[in-house]
Amino acid sequence: MEGFLTADQLAARLGIQRASIYRMHTRGDLPEPEKIGRTPVWPLAVIETWEKDRPGHGWRKGKTG
Repeated sequence: MEGFLTADQLAARLGIQRASIYRMHTRGDLPEPEKIGRTPVWPLAVIETWEKDRPGHGWRKGKTG
């Protein structure tokens, strides 16, 4: 599945546990996954854009005041 990330791959990329991916999805903190069969997958391009736009992990770096 080139160009897509499974929950395990996304968790590894974010440095979190797989269960956290499902919690984030339930809360609406992740983009909506697509389905390949019954498997939720996230398009890599969507995740890359989401990572750039999301606050977190050092989002205050470079901000003053």
